[in-house]
Amino acid sequence: MSAVVVIGTQWGDEGKGKITDYLANQADVIVRHQGGPNAGHTVVVGEQEYKLHLVPSGIFCPGKMCVIGNGVVIDPEILVRELDYLKDLGVDVSNLRLSPGAHLIFPYHVIQDRLDEDRKGLLRLGTTGRGVGPAYMDKFARIGLRLMDLLDPEIFRSLFVPLCEHKSHMLEKVYGAERVDADALVDHYLSYGDRLRPYVADTVRLVNDALDEGQHVLFEGAQGTLLDVDHGSYPYVTSSYPTAGGACIGAGVGPTRIDRVIGVAKAYTTRVGDGPLPSELKDDIGEAIRTRGHEFGTSTGRPRRVGWLDTVILRYSARVNGLGGLAVTRLDTLGGFDPVKICTGYRYKGERIADFPSSITALAECEPILEEMEGWAAEFPPAETEADLPKACREYLKRVEELTNCRISMVSIGRERTQTLALEPIF
Repeated sequence: MSAVVVIGTQWGDEGKGKITDYLANQADVIVRHQGGPNAGHTVVVGEQEYKLHLVPSGIFCPGKMCVIGNGVVIDPEILVRELDYLKDLGVDVSNLRLSPGAHLIFPYHVIQDRLDEDRKGLLRLGTTGRGVGPAYMDKFARIGLRLMDLLDPEIFRSLFVPLCEHKSHMLEKVYGAERVDADALVDHYLSYGDRLRPYVADTVRLVNDALDEGQHVLFEGAQGTLLDVDHGSYPYVTSSYPTAGGACIGAGVGPTRIDRVIGVAKAYTTRVGDGPLPSELKDDIGEAIRTRGHEFGTSTGRPRRVGWLDTVILRYSARVNGLGGLAVTRLDTLGGFDPVKICTGYRYKGERIADFPSSITALAECEPILEEMEGWAAEFPPAETEADLPKACREYLKRVEELTNCRISMVSIGRERTQTLALEPIF
């Protein structure tokens, strides 16, 4: 298999960064294809923990080509800061390539994002306030600026100054906010363009050439299926396509080039922000899982909401993504809880339903139907194969396969790269 897509099957934060980092050792090219600095991946290599927001997780594998595709929205300031952060830690970033077609986030996007959330009150979505939504709005309104525009000072100035005037008028008249000083920002952002210029390349050609040559290409998503703007729990979603189809749009490859989709799922369920979470635990068990699993947002630090594993959404994710395997993470976090529970269906208005409802109102009224299973010890013995896992843990995984009709291809039993078991070849 030459092209593998890694996506989140829940509401994000499933551990995609770790799975991507592990698989990157087998890949030649790693492509981030959607989202922006509202997403965060945490990767642990040896004793060092890294937190990324834009750079693909494969950057920690020497010699691998890492690509930020056209489907990503880039905050130039955050990207430059992230590159400096990695360089300071001794990470080689020379193999990073940026799509000239990637749209850019500017200060007025961040201001609009935060003011819009404040004005919504009880209707707020729980965004990260990083300007991602407004940047995608400008993209589809066809007034956004792209990385290629930032590389030519004359073009950038001619586009950016009138756009700032347009945005200032909106911020002033609609939100009562201060105007944006375009003149003060132009040279500042052109300096970011100079810093990023060496990394810009024709990434569509690069990725397709790699596939033509039979190289292994790994597509790395951000967020999760239930945050997809079309297929997620709308309106509590992100502004892009975290589902597998987004890899084609955000990287510029045809759907016939994708060989396999691996979905990442925690052994339980979490989400950040507002919106229904049917299996949510609002008790001491939920707090204990949150604490044990360090469930706080990489980008925001916000505590994640926690619930038992919801196989209704995993079945839904398998359907809309065409999953060819599951990677189950954080099995170690559930160690010590006995019993552990799995949500096998919902009860809605007195009736059992097995499918994910399309109505957010209906989802908010769904109660989880929980099945109890025997738990396992808090500490895992050293494990190199599936047979080394505790019996109760193996039974849990088997039940997940039965409920999702999707085989488990990988499991993670700890934060470190070495604490990952591949149960079958991925590439």
